[in-house]
Amino acid sequence: MNKKRIFIVVAGLGLLSLGITSYRACMSRKSEGVLYGNVDIREATLSFRVAGRVSEVLVDEGATVKAGDPLARLDVEPLQNALRAAESAAGAMEARNALIHRGYRTEDAAQARARLDAARAAFTDADLTLGRQKALLPSGATSRSAFDAAQAGRDQAAAQLRVAEEQVRAMNTGFRKEEIAESDAQLRQAQAQVATARLALQDAQLTAPSEGVVLTRAIEKGTQVQAGTPAFSLSLTRPVWVRAYVGEPQMGRFSPGTRVQLRTDASGGRIYHGTVGFVSPTAEFTPKSVETVDLRTSLVYRLRIVVEDPDTQLRQGMPVTVVAEAR
Repeated sequence: MNKKRIFIVVAGLGLLSLGITSYRACMSRKSEGVLYGNVDIREATLSFRVAGRVSEVLVDEGATVKAGDPLARLDVEPLQNALRAAESAAGAMEARNALIHRGYRTEDAAQARARLDAARAAFTDADLTLGRQKALLPSGATSRSAFDAAQAGRDQAAAQLRVAEEQVRAMNTGFRKEEIAESDAQLRQAQAQVATARLALQDAQLTAPSEGVVLTRAIEKGTQVQAGTPAFSLSLTRPVWVRAYVGEPQMGRFSPGTRVQLRTDASGGRIYHGTVGFVSPTAEFTPKSVETVDLRTSLVYRLRIVVEDPDTQLRQGMPVTVVAEAR
């Protein structure tokens, strides 16, 4: 009788052990395709790229905007004046550059030759005057001062003749290549200043970079802002990501391109869909937000899941259960 009882007890313990083992194996297989993570919604801080006075604020906190929607504008009058000044300077530089490339006009060359003829005549006259004074000086028919004046007049006429000859030579050879290169560079600089002024005028309107919801507004009409001063904080509607962590044994189930289903406690049972877009190549310790007592020293790999059908129920930091779809 005692042997029978012992047999029953041993058999019962064996069945219990087998049941526990089977349950653990089943749960292990079930959890192989399950991860836990958090919603990761990007935020953008928007600011003007130029300084100015705010003339209009077009949205408020909580507003839903699309890519390209205007958010605020600056007073454009100072920027328009700067653009007109840059365009005028560029126009003058363009005209001068065209003149340099074409070379001197025929009229300019003719005037230079006429000045050379006049300089030669003046030198000839001054040289003759000096010769007469030099001949009269020994006999005392002229004074020393008159002779010195004639000498100075001849030297001055000689210098003016050399200048006129150089001008004619320059007219014949045209501008040097260094002068042309300098003019080209100055023209490009003036054109770049026009482009900069035109871009500054465009930047007087601040637009939304993508779809999103305005979280904060830091400017008011009439505010004088500097370039880079935060004006709005925007929560981006797309893309919405889920940041999760996977252990090495499960990495094969969550490779890039794997389709997954996503559930949150607040979604009312709705199932979202997504695709694993990135798996970190570097292992790290289990983050505090998902670690358990048994996983405190486990190494995991961060992955990013792109949510394909997000809605307003998904909020920053919300816990998410990730289940790999059957292949």
